[in-house]
Amino acid sequence: MSTPQATAESQAHAPFLQHHFHEPVQQAEAAKIGMWLFLVTEILLFGGLFTGYGILRMLHPDAFHHGHTYLDRWLGALNTVVLLVSSFTMAMAVHSARTGERKRLVRFLLATLALAAVFLGVKYVEYSHKFHEGLLPGRFYSHKGDPVPGVHMFFSLYFVMTGLHGLHVVAGMVTIGWLLRRALRGHFSPAYYNPVEIAGLYWHLVDMIWIYLFPLLYLIS
Repeated sequence: MSTPQATAESQAHAPFLQHHFHEPVQQAEAAKIGMWLFLVTEILLFGGLFTGYGILRMLHPDAFHHGHTYLDRWLGALNTVVLLVSSFTMAMAVHSARTGERKRLVRFLLATLALAAVFLGVKYVEYSHKFHEGLLPGRFYSHKGDPVPGVHMFFSLYFVMTGLHGLHVVAGMVTIGWLLRRALRGHFSPAYYNPVEIAGLYWHLVDMIWIYLFPLLYLIS
């Protein structure tokens, strides 16, 4: 029968414990703090874009209102649902890792990865339509027949904000793919699932940012 001291010693010498940490709990807490600090910088980044959006929309309300009419709100709504479901599957992946259910962990990671691919596929359809119509950012804007000037400013922000968000989705997919590979090899257990939890925090932020982008860009009244 193992004693509490023996259990603590075995955890302290666990293969997943980095040499500069004394125990797994310390390593997990340090990783969480690091991720939260990173998420704060992400919020500051998109917060600056949201502020710029608010200022330009206040100065050019007609241009922004007309620009949003070129967006397909149903495709935007579809992507919103897709990301909300992916947030649920990611949360379930974290729960499965915490409880040591390897098969469920793999299934939920695969589901999250598939939903992220659906999101990017829908964005590809949207972007293709914008390229075809000449609804491009900045000096590349070539759409004709706008009843109000300045619509190109709306699409400059649209592509910067959704494009940057899309890059975050791609980064999330790469991370989830890495987690999936490790999950298939049995690297995670109730004693060690911190990478899954950290990736989950990042993925929830990506979803939350889209929750703001959707009404700002697609539902202008």
